[in-house]
Amino acid sequence: MGDYPGKNGKEVYKEGIYVGYRYYDSYNVAPEFCFGHGLSYTTFKYDNLQVIPGNKQATVKVKLTNTGDMTGGEVVEVYVHQEKSELKRPEKELKAFSKVFLKPGESKEVELTLPSSAFEYYNDQKHQWVLEPGKFDILVGSSSRDIRQTGTVTL
Repeated sequence: MGDYPGKNGKEVYKEGIYVGYRYYDSYNVAPEFCFGHGLSYTTFKYDNLQVIPGNKQATVKVKLTNTGDMTGGEVVEVYVHQEKSELKRPEKELKAFSKVFLKPGESKEVELTLPSSAFEYYNDQKHQWVLEPGKFDILVGSSSRDIRQTGTVTL
């Protein structure tokens, strides 16, 4: 990108919003290892997703259960997809995550808050952050390509 190391001490950054998993998922490119990919000695089950709307925010709750024979950790990732937008946006964007450690057979309700900023984007035509009212898909999983539960919220 640009003309690194720049000219006259200035470099122009031109990469845009489609970096990493945002590019791969938006343009359906299969990476060797997707964003959030990890290995474990155990397995996890995601259940009972609840998306509770608030005032320009949402609370996400999901039950996580260690279904394997070993104690292990799992990073629960929450992605947001805006169904209709004035400007083109990535397929989904990571907005919250939490690492949870569970013993075999143990379950825990994981709760994550999505503040209004999780639903906003920078509109470069208006030169400001905007939150367009509408329907948002909430995608919960262990990586950008391993979505285990989906829900929606309307703001």
